[in-house]
Parts: sequence; C-alpha cells; structure tokens
Amino acid sequence: MNNKHEVLFVSHGGGPLPLLGDLQHLELVEQLQEITQHLRQPKAILVISAHWETDVATVTSAARPGLLYDYYGFAAEAYEIDYPASGHPELAQDVVQALISSDIEAYTTAMRGLDHGVFVPLKLMYPAGNIPVVQLSLNNNLDAEQHITIGKALQSLECENLLILGSGFSFHNMKAFFAPQAEATEERNLAFEHWLKDTLTDTKISEAEREGQLIHWEDAPEARFCHPRAEHLLPLHVCYGAAQRAADYYSMARTLGRTAGLFHWQADCD
Repeated sequence: MNNKHEVLFVSHGGGPLPLLGDLQHLELVEQLQEITQHLRQPKAILVISAHWETDVATVTSAARPGLLYDYYGFAAEAYEIDYPASGHPELAQDVVQALISSDIEAYTTAMRGLDHGVFVPLKLMYPAGNIPVVQLSLNNNLDAEQHITIGKALQSLECENLLILGSGFSFHNMKAFFAPQAEATEERNLAFEHWLKDTLTDTKISEAEREGQLIHWEDAPEARFCHPRAEHLLPLHVCYGAAQRAADYYSMARTLGRTAGLFHWQADCD
C-alpha cells in the first residue's frame, strides 16, 4: 500500500457561490480554508472534478491553463474570477503513463482549461495560485469500480508532495437543493452521509470490505436520492483508490441547506 501522496475529497459548493460571499456557503468556505492546516504544503495538485467527463481518461497538459466558467446565470463578477495557477505538463504525462501501465487508456489535452470544480475550492484553499495544477477527467460510464481502479493507478506517481484532490459533493440532488427544508429530506441526506462516513473512516473493516461497499454504493441508505447521477460522488472513489486505507480526517459543512462531507487521507511522512 502506497501512502506517499496526500489525498483529499471535498464538496465544492454551488457554482461560483463560495467565492461570492453567499451566506449558505460560509461553513463550506471555512471548512476549505481550515483543512489546509492539516495538509503538507503540496508542490503540485492533481484534481479530479465532477465537472469533466470523457470517453477515455484525459489529463490537462497546458503549461498555462485557462479557466472554464462552466456555469450560467450569475453576476458579472462570477465570470471575472481569476486563478493564476500554472499547469504541469510533466506531471500530466506521468499521470497518463501511470494509467496506461495499469491498462487504462489515457490521453493528454492542452486545449481544456480548469473548470469551477477545480478553481473554486483551490482559490479558497491556496488563494495565491502558485502551486501547479493538473486535472484528470472522470470516465463518462460512471462506473464506481473503474474509478477506484483509476485511483489505484495513481499510487505509482513519483511526484513529491503531490496532493490528489477529489472535487465533487457528498450530496447532489439538485431538486432537493432548491426544495423547501423538510425533516424527511434532512433524514435522507444524513442517512447517506453517515453511511459514507462509517464506510470511509471505520478502521475495523478490511480494505476489501470497504472497497466492496464503495463499489456497491447504490445499495447504501438513500444513495440514489442523494445522488440521482453519480458524477459528484465518483471523485471520492478515485481518492479512495489512491489512498487504499481508512480516512483519518472527516468533517461536515452545511451548504445550500444540505450536508457536505470532506474526507482526508494523511500521507505518511518520511
């Protein structure tokens, strides 16, 4: 088991709202700013965002990636957000080679910028934007086991002080976000959140059992209510594959009236 990389899964909030002072995101903003105190200072960041799906695993390779304002209907300032992080072409190639070595087809692209699942949490966590960033796509088949396998392949990366960041949402039912608050909805949200916490943090279960539960996440309480579609959960599966151990840090934040979870796997220090 390779634990040399820091691994983190975060909920990134609604579009650009965490960066615009939205009152429903204050806990999430505080959570993302505080978590950096528990992390080693990364030399590079590899992000798996819920907002990029491809037929084949694809990695951004531009030396100076732009930003994708992949949201609509917000104030003009939402389209003026800047995050000046450079890319890391060498790391991008290393990610592709790690995936290919595990029999996972993979390519690079220098054409795609960083979406809001990348720049929103990173602007809160590392506002200076002085750490190189590479983004890896989800596979659009949304297969849980395959995304754990992708995470396992990332264990072979040799990049020093690499932060592997899964950016999604532990609850992502858009209708429920905008529905009136109701006790029944809250109970359904928490049922899945507690299952996720127990699955990821329980040190008494084997890794085979933990992996099996994550592969069959749809069997969890209220799983498909919390995730009608799996794309905001699967960055967590990549994170678990890269860590292959129980998460050792966990917190929740109220976001848009629902519970958003954060999970951290601490890298072993030399």
